[in-house]
Amino acid sequence: MKIGIIFFSLIKRIQGRTKIKSIPKNYLLLSSSVSLAKIIALAVQKKVDFLDWKTEKKVNLSSISIRNGINNMARFELKLPKMGESVAEATITNWLKEVGDKIEADEAVLEIATDKVDSEVPSEVSGVLVEKLFESISGSGKEGRITKEDILSYVKNRGSQPVAAVVEPVKVTAAPVVAQTPVSKSQPATPVSVNGGDEVIEMDRMRKLISGYMVASVQTSAHVQSFIEVDVTNIVKWRDKVKNAFEKREGEKLTYTPIFMEAVAKALKDFPGMNISVDGDFIIKKKNINLGMAAALPNGNLIVPVIKSADQLNLVGMAKAVNDLGNRAKMGKLKPDDTQGGTYTVTNVGTFGSVFGTPIINQPQVGILALGAIRKVPAVIETPEGDFIGIRQKMFLSHSYDHRVVDGALGGSFTRQISIICRVLFFYE
Repeated sequence: MKIGIIFFSLIKRIQGRTKIKSIPKNYLLLSSSVSLAKIIALAVQKKVDFLDWKTEKKVNLSSISIRNGINNMARFELKLPKMGESVAEATITNWLKEVGDKIEADEAVLEIATDKVDSEVPSEVSGVLVEKLFESISGSGKEGRITKEDILSYVKNRGSQPVAAVVEPVKVTAAPVVAQTPVSKSQPATPVSVNGGDEVIEMDRMRKLISGYMVASVQTSAHVQSFIEVDVTNIVKWRDKVKNAFEKREGEKLTYTPIFMEAVAKALKDFPGMNISVDGDFIIKKKNINLGMAAALPNGNLIVPVIKSADQLNLVGMAKAVNDLGNRAKMGKLKPDDTQGGTYTVTNVGTFGSVFGTPIINQPQVGILALGAIRKVPAVIETPEGDFIGIRQKMFLSHSYDHRVVDGALGGSFTRQISIICRVLFFYE
């Protein structure tokens, strides 16, 4: 039997009366402190009716005069954020709101996870969450996995699906899909002995994904490294000279990262053979230069947000992009699209004091550059008057590239070009 709802404040406004004669069995009296929006959400969710206190008969919601304004309120479908072309799976990991909760514009409603990033999904409008509607999608891929074609077909045909009537609602239609870690084809791992005092901790979801991608990349690409030492004394002097004025004028801190990202973007324009990806037996030449920026998260995991069209940015624009993505990565505010579309990646291992490294390529890219720590070292300085020993600021650039499609001449020349740009771009003594 349905449970009816008597909402005192609503009845008072409709009937102009202040008393209720009686409450029939199986009906619930809610005080006027309960919001009208929430009671309507309850009515819709539980499919119950309001009681007309005068006739003691159930009343269809649409017959109440004040419903006209509510019926005209906009209906809104909460959609997942832009995921990027390569993302076809998302998992709803947590609901932040329950049915009947009031939601403000830009307030997070749920949390989702893709294979690259965890993020919140905010509502674009204010309203009330009336129903959580999960619609499953049948997967046609291997082992029943959902493919991009499955989702496109679902989106095309979902107009025929019944949609619940809601009042200024936030209705979520989502397909919960479990993101799966790429399966390694390597031999089974050697059993690990666990002693009594050892602690066994399961990897979290993101660490499992990172683990799978790293192993898959090593098994896919023939990794080769080139190293070059760069004199960055002029860059250090220039930054020390302008960083305070830069921050005051632009409202952004000037770190070394955007300076080197600009140099990498310029070098990729000079050597487009590094701005490619591999798809089976085919090479895809990328039109845009989108730089991935590896960033460490507070929980110890790694994420690679992407600076789109990096070659179109000047130093100010690059600094703003680097700071924005870096800050949002630390706060867990990155959107799925922020990690998509990279064509080349840069990682700053010098942040942790490393002099150089051998980074693993971010598939399906063909190269990744590691920036080493800047150190003061004695060096031979050539001058017209002769050579002498002086203290210079130097760092190593470590370039890993895919030897399937990038030979040593291209990989080494690209690394040298970055070093030349670093010396010429900031030639201030």
